[in-house]
Amino acid sequence: MDYNTQRPRLILPEYGRVIHQMVEYCCTIEDRETRTKAANAIIELMGNMNPHLRDVPDFKHKLWDHLALMSDFKLDIDWPYPLPEKNILNLKPEKLPYSDGEIKYRHYGKIIEKLVKKIPEIEDPKAQRALIELMANHMKRSYMTWKKENINDEIIIKELNRLLENKVPIPEDLVLNEFRDVLASKQVQQNSQKKKKKSQKKR
Repeated sequence: MDYNTQRPRLILPEYGRVIHQMVEYCCTIEDRETRTKAANAIIELMGNMNPHLRDVPDFKHKLWDHLALMSDFKLDIDWPYPLPEKNILNLKPEKLPYSDGEIKYRHYGKIIEKLVKKIPEIEDPKAQRALIELMANHMKRSYMTWKKENINDEIIIKELNRLLENKVPIPEDLVLNEFRDVLASKQVQQNSQKKKKKSQKKR
C-alpha cells in the first residue's frame, strides 16, 4: 500500500498531490517552450480549483508564485511575473510590542483608564466637568453590566478619583444616572431563562 505518510511532504497541500506531481513532471521536460506551455496549463488548473478568486486583484500573480514554491524555484520557464525572493520565505516577522495588560479595574476596561488620564489635560473647567460626569456614568453602567447588581455612587466616585490619581477634584454636587434599564434587562433575561427551563421540564 502507498500511504500519504510515506510520500514526500506537500509544499502547498491545498492544491493536492496531483498538481504537485504535475509540477515535478514539468520540471523534467527538456524543451523550454514545451515546459512553459505545460506550466501555463498547470496554472489554468490551479485557477479552476478556486474560480471564486478569479476577480481578486493579483490572483494570477499569486498562482505563479505558488507554482514557483511548489517547484522549489527549480522550474526554468519564461515567468510572466518577477519571482518572489526565496531567502525571505523563512524570515520570521518582528515581534509585536504588547502592552503590559495591567488594568486597575477590569470591569471598566483599558479604554476608560486611558480616557480618564486625559481629563487633567483639559483646561476648560466646563469641558472637564462634562468629561468627568460622562466617565463616572459610563463606569457606573459598566459596573452594573459586569456585576449585574446596583452600586453606590460613592464607590464609583472613589474609584474614579483613584484613576485620576487625585490630580483633578471631582465636583461634590456630581449626581449619577440610575441606569435601571441595566438591571431591568437582566431581570427580563433571568425570567426568560426560567420560563425556558420550565418548558423543557414539561417536555
